[in-house]
Amino acid sequence: MYNGGKIFAGLIVFICLITFPVWYNVVRGKAAYRPELKIVTEEKECVESSEYMRNEHMHLLDDWRNSVVRENKRTYTAYDGKEHEMSLSNTCLKCHSNKADFCDQCHNYLEVTPTCWDCHVIPEEKKL
Repeated sequence: MYNGGKIFAGLIVFICLITFPVWYNVVRGKAAYRPELKIVTEEKECVESSEYMRNEHMHLLDDWRNSVVRENKRTYTAYDGKEHEMSLSNTCLKCHSNKADFCDQCHNYLEVTPTCWDCHVIPEEKKL
């Protein structure tokens, strides 16, 4: 291997370039960008915990849709025992009425296109 030094140096440069985003964030000490959500509501809590809703709201809404449309079940009982109407328009949009500042922030960040608005009317934006 006459060019071993050049190959080794090239590999080191390649590894540094590929791992740059990781160690740059570690050195900087900052987490990646996270969207800021604006909630306009008088309510103190959601139908479930914030952590649960952040991770599972899409499954919850799918379950609600199936329960309402296929089983005509319209009441959801949360883990804390409280009952809520299974309705995107009447339950969720009471608090999360500003689609651009709440829904779209995360959906755009994660590059997902929810199908909620295929059936539901997009809410009018409330001014802050």
